[in-house]
Amino acid sequence: MTLALPSRAYDLQMLDRPADRARDQGWVFGLPPGIASEQWPLDPVTGYPLMHGFTLLLPEDYRVHGDDIVALSFFATAPDHNDGGAPDDPEIREAVLARPSHPRLSRMTDILDYAYAALLLTKAEYDGAFAAPPAPLALATVERPRWFDVGGASAFFEAAPSYAKKMFAAPPRADLSETRAIALSPRADDPNAGKGPQDEHVRENPPTGYQPYYYYVGGKPGRDNFRLHDWAKDHAHNHLGGTMRPCQAVPEMSPFYIEFEEYFGGYNFGGGNAQLDFKDMKFDWACG
Repeated sequence: MTLALPSRAYDLQMLDRPADRARDQGWVFGLPPGIASEQWPLDPVTGYPLMHGFTLLLPEDYRVHGDDIVALSFFATAPDHNDGGAPDDPEIREAVLARPSHPRLSRMTDILDYAYAALLLTKAEYDGAFAAPPAPLALATVERPRWFDVGGASAFFEAAPSYAKKMFAAPPRADLSETRAIALSPRADDPNAGKGPQDEHVRENPPTGYQPYYYYVGGKPGRDNFRLHDWAKDHAHNHLGGTMRPCQAVPEMSPFYIEFEEYFGGYNFGGGNAQLDFKDMKFDWACG
């Protein structure tokens, strides 16, 4: 089947209010919708449930897995379990991977071997009730992640640097279901909409026509010659498709990806940002 490529990219904004599913494009923090508790992915490193980062309702031109898959939920290692490299306990890992899972679960790992996961959701699932996180494995011995007691929003606010706290008019409620709404708006100008991001100098796949968001005056690389293209100056940091602005190298991905900051779910990316390709289920992040 030939997939139609999107003609637009979308900026994503985390609003300072709880989500309303009737008008918003999903939510950050909180809980995933429409799944059974036992389908919530556990962390094969710790045996605790992975932290829900966000659930995004995909616009129609980004429903790359078919019209019946309308949203995705992203899960990550809790930031207080992410410190320097993942230990490997085969007994925990094997017990986690032997459990029943959601039929559209994809698992990913980062360069430090920490765990991430994505669930592709039907409309019925997206419209469904919030899921309750399951109990951790009896084998789990690490300290309980903070989100497990107060919710992702409150846990992030407690540990966030001052610039991130300013995104909240008041501290979030200490509740597992506390969310922040996602708003979506088409980018006015993004020549990379529908093009897979790649670095022309190190790409492994055929060229996609992707353009970097910057250039050098006179074609001479150097700090003093670095400039942003006019079309990139108003692009939001969190976005769906289009021009990528990673903290380090450009990971080669399909046009169907999300780029997001640490506060878009409350992660530990070393002050950097991350990218999730939800067509090919690739995940990457780099520190700032």
